[in-house]
Amino acid sequence: MAQGNQHSGIEALGEVRGRIVLVRSDLNVPLDGPAEARVITDDGRVRASVPTIRQLADAGARVVVTAHLGRPKGAPDPAYSLAPVARRLGELLGKPVAFATDTVGESAKETVAGLEDGAVAVLENVRFNPGETSKDDAERGAFADRLAALGDAFVSDGFGVVHRKQASVYDVAQRLPHAMGGLVAAEVDVLRRLTEDPARPYVVVLGGSKVSDKLAVIDNLLDKADELLVGGGMVFTFLAALGHEVGRSLLEEDQVDACRSYLDRAGRSGVPIVLPSDIVVAAEVSAEAETQVVAADAIPADRLGLDIGPESAERFAERIRRGRTVFWNGPMGVFELDPFAAGTRAVAQALTEVDGLSVVGGGDSAAAVRKLGFAEDAFGHISTGGGASLEYLEGKQLPGLAVLD
Repeated sequence: MAQGNQHSGIEALGEVRGRIVLVRSDLNVPLDGPAEARVITDDGRVRASVPTIRQLADAGARVVVTAHLGRPKGAPDPAYSLAPVARRLGELLGKPVAFATDTVGESAKETVAGLEDGAVAVLENVRFNPGETSKDDAERGAFADRLAALGDAFVSDGFGVVHRKQASVYDVAQRLPHAMGGLVAAEVDVLRRLTEDPARPYVVVLGGSKVSDKLAVIDNLLDKADELLVGGGMVFTFLAALGHEVGRSLLEEDQVDACRSYLDRAGRSGVPIVLPSDIVVAAEVSAEAETQVVAADAIPADRLGLDIGPESAERFAERIRRGRTVFWNGPMGVFELDPFAAGTRAVAQALTEVDGLSVVGGGDSAAAVRKLGFAEDAFGHISTGGGASLEYLEGKQLPGLAVLD
């Protein structure tokens, strides 16, 4: 796949001093607390957005950042305001960041008009407008017209949304001179290395709750990877496909036949799908729950599996350390609770010891490495976009990248 091969960096825009540059960033961070006093609990995406914004501001551009937060219903909702994110961005940039209380209304126009060369502003959540996510091209286009009217050029730097055909990602790029930001360029470069000619052995580690989210990735990577290691909640559908009791564990019954067919195909192709041999079970999802380690084919009917067991964790880690290219997406268990974090911790630790390219595929995996205290530079690459990474690896064309060509 050649997605991204022809994309141009910011230098393709030429002189940006004095020009208003709209930057689509991914500032979709987790927040906690009441609507009027929300606190960012993981600022990884904000920090990842800083280099491109700073590069443009240092070059004298008037930078206007657009982004979304959460899934508001196309109308303003204080719980999803970007105000706390704009404050954090200012702290990271070391200078004031103006904040518009709407996206294309009077506040946005006044805020943009008041910018000087090198200044930065953030517009309110683009998803407060129904046109942002509309499936109707005309409605989406009308909103994109109003957004594009605020700027002179567009930089796409929100990798976590390039798989979405949305106004601030796709349609604005059709209306303004455009370029790819440094974050998106780095993501695309890494994903090309994973798909075009990976160093071998190529090990893929998949976890997370739903097997249905990962089937297309498994389908595409069975022909490319050397082995697939499967943990997390999705493993129980595979265990059920082998005829094993999974107790009260997460199970997608409608995907059992699909899992069985992938196991059969893996057996024929010689690319192993490696499942855990032991599981940590408990009666409830609780940090105080009494845990027990059982064989993967002997989960008690009244228990639920919440992590891969210690034997599996060591076996997975050993296989990961042997890899020259390793891609990991999805935790091995309920890592947020200490009794069920050991599997995810073992996988993360092994990735830091890979002699080659180690990629943490965004989403919960990226949150896990930060929560478990790993240094981000211990990994080859931590993606900012879980869904976008997976769709790229599925072989899909991503609208937000295709529009930049």
